[in-house]
Amino acid sequence: MMPDRDTCLAAVAGRDARFDGSFFTGVTSTGIYCRPSCPARTPHPRHSTFHPSAAAAQAAGFRACKRCRPDAVPGSAEWDVRADTTARAMRLIGDGVVDREGVEGLAARVGYSVRHLQRLTLVEVGASPIALARAQRAHTARVLLITTGLPLAEVAFAAGFGSIRSFNDTVRAVYAATPSALRAERRGRDRDPRGRSDGSPGDPRPLELSLRLAFRRPFHPSNVFGHLAATAVPGVEEWREGAYRRTLRLPHGPGFVALAPRADHVAATVHLSDPRDLTPVIGRCRRLLDLDADPVAVDAALSADPVLAPLVALAPGRRVPRTVDGDEFALRAVLGQQVSTAAARTHAARLVARYGEPVSDPAGGLTHLFPAAEALTDLPPDALAAPGSRLATLTGLAAALSAGTADLSPGADRDAARAALGTLRGIGPWTLEMIAMRALGDPDAFPAGDLGVRRACARLGVDRAERASRGWRPWRAYATQYLWAVDDHPINRLPEEEPCGTA
Repeated sequence: MMPDRDTCLAAVAGRDARFDGSFFTGVTSTGIYCRPSCPARTPHPRHSTFHPSAAAAQAAGFRACKRCRPDAVPGSAEWDVRADTTARAMRLIGDGVVDREGVEGLAARVGYSVRHLQRLTLVEVGASPIALARAQRAHTARVLLITTGLPLAEVAFAAGFGSIRSFNDTVRAVYAATPSALRAERRGRDRDPRGRSDGSPGDPRPLELSLRLAFRRPFHPSNVFGHLAATAVPGVEEWREGAYRRTLRLPHGPGFVALAPRADHVAATVHLSDPRDLTPVIGRCRRLLDLDADPVAVDAALSADPVLAPLVALAPGRRVPRTVDGDEFALRAVLGQQVSTAAARTHAARLVARYGEPVSDPAGGLTHLFPAAEALTDLPPDALAAPGSRLATLTGLAAALSAGTADLSPGADRDAARAALGTLRGIGPWTLEMIAMRALGDPDAFPAGDLGVRRACARLGVDRAERASRGWRPWRAYATQYLWAVDDHPINRLPEEEPCGTA
C-alpha cells in the first residue's frame, strides 16, 4: 500500500530513493509528477499530492518530470510479492496483455468481470487497467523514440497504440512534448539503417536496441547471473563476454536478449522479430532478474535472524533468479530432479535439439527456442536418458501446461497453480517449491529439502530448516539465496569472479 502523507512528505524532503516506485509526487504549482528522489527543488507540502502509480498521476493531469524520469523507475515491489487479484492483473498488464487482448482478455484471465477489475485497480492503484496500459505504452514509445530510428508511425504501432492520433495525444499529455521533440533527444545518434523485412506497408521490421534496466539498490548480481550461467541450456542460453544471453518465445515471434550487470543498472541488448514485443520483453527480463524487488525491506527482515544476519551483511541485495517463461522452467525443474546441474543441462539440451524450434541468432551462438509444452506431451521412450518415471512426469506436466490445467503465467493464481501441480505424478515438495519460487515468483517459497539448503543449515548449526524458516517469512525465497551462497559453488558467483569467503 502507498505510505501515508507524512511518510511521503518525509521521503520527498529527504530525496529517499528507497520509495521510488512506491508512490509519485504530483506538484500542483507546476503540473508535473516526480519520483521521491527527484533532485529538483522540494515542492511545498501544500502543492504536493501523492499517487500510488505513474498512471494515477497521469490520470490526474500531471506530466512526467524531465529531470527524474519517474515513468522509468522500477515498479512497485508489491506486485511481485502479493498474490491477490490486483497484483495478478498488474503483472499481466506489465506483460502487455491489455495491448494484445484488451481489458476483456485481462479480466477473463484473472476470473472477474471488467467492471469489478476496474474497481479493484482504481482503489489499489488509482487508475483503470486502460490508464495503466496507456502509461506503459507511453513509456515504451519514449524508449523507441530516443533509442531507435523507427518512423513515428511504426513507433506508435510497436508501443501498442491503436492510432497515430492516440499516440500523439498520449505522448504530449505524458511528456509535454511531441513525439518529434522526443526523437530530437537522440542528439544525432545514427538512424537505424535496417529496412523493412519485405517492404510491404505496415510490415514490422526486426528491431535491435540497447536498454538500461533500473533496479533498487543494493543489488548483488552474483547469485542471479551465476545461477543463470551455470544452468544455461546449450542452444537456448549462454554466457558470453560478461553477459547472459538467451532466446525468447514472444507473442509475435522469437527474440534474443543479452543481459549484463553494471554498477547502477543492467545493460540489455534486445533483438526482436516484431517491435510490438518490446513491452513483454522488458517485463520478462525484469522478472527474470527480480529487479523490482525491495532489497532494503527483504534484508532488514532477514537480518533480524542471528543466523542469516552475517550472510546478509556480507552481500546485501541478493535477488531470486526467476524465469522468462514459467512453463519452460517447470519442465526444466523436472529434468533437474535428483541429478546434478550438468546432467540437467545435458537432458535439456537433448530435448532442445530434438524438439526445440530453430532460430537464427543475429550474434551467433544460440540455435533454438526451448520446446513448447505442446511438443513434449507424447515423447517416445528414448527421448530422455532417464528412468521411465521421470519421462512420465515430464509428459504429464507438459500435458497439464498445454491444456491450461496448470497456469504458470505472470498472472497465475499461485494457490491454484500449487494445487494443480500437486496432483501430478512425480511432482514432489522440492520440485513444487522450486517452481513456486522461480516460475510463480512466490517470495515465501522454500525448498527445505534442497541439498544446498541442507548443507548450508548444517554448516550454520541449524538443525531443522523448516522450523527455522518460520522466522524468515514472508521472504524465505530470499533466505534460500543467502543459504545457497554459504556453499562456495560456481553457481553462486559470476563466471569470471574468484571464489570468496562466506560468513
